[in-house]
Amino acid sequence: MSLLKEVLGGEVYPAVGCTEPVACALATAMAAEHLPGPVVHFDLKVDMGTFKNGAAVTVPHAGGAKGNLIAAALGAVLARSEKKLGLLADVTPQRLADARALLSHGAFSYETIPGERDLRIDAFVRGNGHSSRCVISMGHTNVERIERDGEITYHRPSAADAKDQGEESVTYRDLLRRMTLSDLLAPVRAIDEEDRSYLRQGIEMNLAMAEHGDEVSGAARQLRRMREIGVLAEDLFYRVKLRVASAVDARMAGVPAPVMTSGGSGNQGILAILVPHLVGTERGIDAERILESIAAAHLINAYIKSFVGELSVICGCAVAAACAAAVAIVYQHQGINLKMITAAVNNVVGDLSGLICDGAKPGCTMKTVSGVDAAMRSAFMAIEGFGLDDEDGLLGQTAEETITNLGRITLEGMFPVDPTLVSILGQKAARAGTM
Repeated sequence: MSLLKEVLGGEVYPAVGCTEPVACALATAMAAEHLPGPVVHFDLKVDMGTFKNGAAVTVPHAGGAKGNLIAAALGAVLARSEKKLGLLADVTPQRLADARALLSHGAFSYETIPGERDLRIDAFVRGNGHSSRCVISMGHTNVERIERDGEITYHRPSAADAKDQGEESVTYRDLLRRMTLSDLLAPVRAIDEEDRSYLRQGIEMNLAMAEHGDEVSGAARQLRRMREIGVLAEDLFYRVKLRVASAVDARMAGVPAPVMTSGGSGNQGILAILVPHLVGTERGIDAERILESIAAAHLINAYIKSFVGELSVICGCAVAAACAAAVAIVYQHQGINLKMITAAVNNVVGDLSGLICDGAKPGCTMKTVSGVDAAMRSAFMAIEGFGLDDEDGLLGQTAEETITNLGRITLEGMFPVDPTLVSILGQKAARAGTM
């Protein structure tokens, strides 16, 4: 299997709702499938990144309710996982009532996993005298283990298991970290029709979500207002930011429609897909080359996240996906020009590297708009020969070095951010009586 197909299969897929709460729903649903009757109690443990991303985002079909708990309760009463991150599309009024009953009766526990840096969701359910457990880790749909009444019925082989057997377990993420951008991007020139068709689906899906933005009183509406009063110009930058903001507004408001993700994130998928599509279309780039550029964006986003982490301290939309979109724009206009690609990446990172992720919520649209602006500005500056160099802060002589340094800043220098943020969010939830 090609690396692109592995990335598309592992990180680029449709999702209804914010991917962290929905992954919690998927975990409880998979656990509940192994019970002989309905769930009467569930225990949910999550990493800090999942906790923060589920703190303030509206869950689709949840009657306006927000957060991981209502999502997990919905998964527990649905007890069907075949649609993966699209499972909340099946919520009915009765299922919502059942989920609310679990929460109102206090039939749950919820906590973070101390010190866990990677995505990890541990769901334990009980009912009819039996129990079941599902653990998801290292990816929103990546099941690590399933247990029924304490017995393991499924366990994903780990790197440690392979080492015990005298083998080396190499994942596509391991491969990504070892690659140069030249090698990483070379295959996009020859992507097959199956992948092109899948990429088109992502464009259509995310454009459709943008149409729902008019229903939401969010940042996109304010962008329109700023244009009306004459403080924003009707130009390419405005039009792209408006469409992207509309899609993110709708998604964060819980509109129950799917988006195509990138790096396992719907908002990153919106930015990484729509920015190259909209820029390329307006500038008359060949449609097939636009698809290739979107494939490049998915690869770059996956590459960056292999260094900064699945759920990073920094805002993935405003940094990882913005770099990905900037590289895609360079590819559309100049092909795999490593000098310009490095300049584009350095420009984005030099601009936005310190922007933290404080969870999924309506305010994500503001950061995404910043990411769109930085991606377009950085790419077109790079095409014109301008790029920040390695004398600027954490920037390197190559895009690879810059991304490696960004990973160090994120995983070494900024690690205390998430525990502090989780504490703040916990205090806010306690004050509001939502925990």
